[in-house]
Amino acid sequence: MARVVALQQNQLSFSPLASSLFDFSGTRLQTQLQFKRKLCHPKGSFYVSASSTKKILIMGGTRFIGVFLSRLLVKEGHQVTLFTRGKAPVTQQLPGESDNDYADFSSKILHLKGDRKDFDFVKSSLSAEGFDVVYDINGREADEVEPILDALPNLEQFIYCSSAGVYLKSDLLPHAETDAVDPKSRHKGKLETESLLQARGVNWTSIRPVYIYGPLNYNPVEEWFFHRLKAGRPIPIPSSGLQITQLGHVKDLATAFIQVLGNEKASKEVFNISGEKYVTFDGLARACAKAGGFPEPEIIHYNPKDFDFGKKKSFPFRDQHFFASIEKAKRVLGWEPEFGLVEGLADSYNLDFGRGTYRKEADFSTDDIILGKSLVSV
Repeated sequence: MARVVALQQNQLSFSPLASSLFDFSGTRLQTQLQFKRKLCHPKGSFYVSASSTKKILIMGGTRFIGVFLSRLLVKEGHQVTLFTRGKAPVTQQLPGESDNDYADFSSKILHLKGDRKDFDFVKSSLSAEGFDVVYDINGREADEVEPILDALPNLEQFIYCSSAGVYLKSDLLPHAETDAVDPKSRHKGKLETESLLQARGVNWTSIRPVYIYGPLNYNPVEEWFFHRLKAGRPIPIPSSGLQITQLGHVKDLATAFIQVLGNEKASKEVFNISGEKYVTFDGLARACAKAGGFPEPEIIHYNPKDFDFGKKKSFPFRDQHFFASIEKAKRVLGWEPEFGLVEGLADSYNLDFGRGTYRKEADFSTDDIILGKSLVSV
């Protein structure tokens, strides 16, 4: 069981752990992270450099990104506290994770229970504990971040999970970190948070993922395709299916979050993080089929303007080209994504959907509306 941080406990310490390998999948995958020199390690495992132990707070941490990030930080020897509402288990054993690794993680992770929108509680509890670094994984609005900064005036680094969705729609792609942003986007709160961090003069780093996929994904990205492939159904894709997008594996994202920690080159910088390759919607359907060992899928194209789906989404991606350059992260941080698309989708399928676990039940109601019309299959 994870230990719970009581407000009166101001001194909590653990012995640093040696740098080590951590394997979620059991597969052998090569990881190269660049620090003082290049090292070769099994792929699918994560290697992080030995560094001074930090007292780290993760806002969130029990879902998807935070699950993988917190394990890496604990393996590195940092003292890690998760700030959550306590509605989900603080720890869970992951597919492919050994009993020893899970027990080691569970014995070291700390939990601070609270609502981040209770600003008075955030200020009092965080100031009482004191933290060196904050990873904000689930922050959406700037007013949720300000109390954290007020409570931790000596904070060494604030690392923020933003989104590539902040960019203004453009004919010129891929999006770069210097591109114009859209103040009216549904991610405008993340833009305002980045502005707040800059205005407050803290040492901050912002990560902007595109679409994230991988085991435990709570958004219907790859799962949407896997449901249809498993049921042997056609896959309805809007318009031509040639729209280009980009997906990044959650484990690659976690290593990027690790590489900005204490990195002077990441100070007050924004980095796009995603996969190396871009892919069309049709190509993604085929990649999911290949990853899960399914036959070549039947793809149905339709005109979204011909249908009224009410409040339901008929497709999990925005119907447009949407992808970003990751060259800055590669150049400045020495970060490289380790998962190719099919390989990453296979990792997700084998550790999650293929084991019979998924976040949402299949809903083919919009598919049936589309398939009820005479459309051309390809």
